[in-house]
Amino acid sequence: MTQLHDLRLRLLVQQESENIASSHPNDLDLSVVQARCLCWLALLAEAHEDQASDAERRGDTEQAMGWFADSMRLRDVIQVVSTIEIPLPSSVDSEADDDQFSGESSLAA
Repeated sequence: MTQLHDLRLRLLVQQESENIASSHPNDLDLSVVQARCLCWLALLAEAHEDQASDAERRGDTEQAMGWFADSMRLRDVIQVVSTIEIPLPSSVDSEADDDQFSGESSLAA
């Protein structure tokens, strides 16, 4: 079930990045968007872990488990998003021509 969730999330993020790339072909560097999102996700996961620790110190085990589970889900999302290959901005236009000669037309974060 976890693999299915990971694949669904990966597909969703790839579809969204394709939508963004097609709607803003010259205005947006998807690798920068991906990097920024990963930074925010990491900060959010850290905040959830802090909340879990705080709830554990207060003796609220149920709340601590909830915060911890959320932080683990965020870590899973970070792992999936970081493995998604984003086309390099300079190679988007000539990707079809260069693919047969270069295996490096995209970048995984």
